[in-house]
Amino acid sequence: MTSFVLTSWDALLDSARALVIPALIFAAIAFAARGVESLRTARAATPEVRTNLALFTFDIVAVTPLLVLALGAVSALMQQNGIRLIAPDTWSALPLWLVTLIAVFIGDFVGYWRHRLEHTPLLWPAHAIHHSDAAMTWTTGVRFHPLNRLTTSLIDTTALALLGFPPEAIMLNAYIRHYYGLFIHMDLPWTYGPLGRVFVSPAMHRWHHIRDADGAGANFATVFSVFDQAFRTHHTPGPCTAPLGVRDAIGRDPVSQLLWPLRVLVHAVTRHPGARAARAQDPGATNTAL
Repeated sequence: MTSFVLTSWDALLDSARALVIPALIFAAIAFAARGVESLRTARAATPEVRTNLALFTFDIVAVTPLLVLALGAVSALMQQNGIRLIAPDTWSALPLWLVTLIAVFIGDFVGYWRHRLEHTPLLWPAHAIHHSDAAMTWTTGVRFHPLNRLTTSLIDTTALALLGFPPEAIMLNAYIRHYYGLFIHMDLPWTYGPLGRVFVSPAMHRWHHIRDADGAGANFATVFSVFDQAFRTHHTPGPCTAPLGVRDAIGRDPVSQLLWPLRVLVHAVTRHPGARAARAQDPGATNTAL
């Protein structure tokens, strides 16, 4: 228990330090792009930012140490049983920068399909927490439910490990896609022009977060927009000014957001035809919802 607490505390300090520099850089970019208007936008987004940071703190303290253990167990299992689709030595002949570029490209391809999976009925209740931010800022990039973090970390990291990528390339891929992911959540009107046919822009990702999109069925990639174009999910008609958020009554406070997927699960179970039939046979039965 003491080890877990110390690990969580160290992770929290490291994560807080890791956010300071991006916060300064993103604030400078926002001010350069939008001037004083960026300050008004930031002030209006304060309630959502507080929720983002509260969920991020919970994630670092309670979730990240468990994810580290889970990823370690998966890695050990793969090594002990030689589970690889590509031999690790395959990448040793290439320079690290090229291996990292390939890892980011493949990682974004995997992330594209994992993200589409998160927009299916099974995983959407957990992923909806990320979409519930109605005043999207770069801090929205750290607003995730623990269940969503589990799917993201295990699917993305395990896929690259299966392909035999060296640990340093997997780590660099995680850093690059994480920080670029924070950047594209910024409230910027940038579409990148012709370059937007290659890379995901802030405007492109903002269209993914619009409230009236019925599951936001477009723009699933994080770095390379080529995947959305290839699979016909690309939608960037211009800068996005549409309302953001979700239609689900999730609640705005962190506790409500953490409980939301559980509430959906309880509702699904208690409304299941089998549960209704059981209640019909036992009229005295009662249901308890979160």
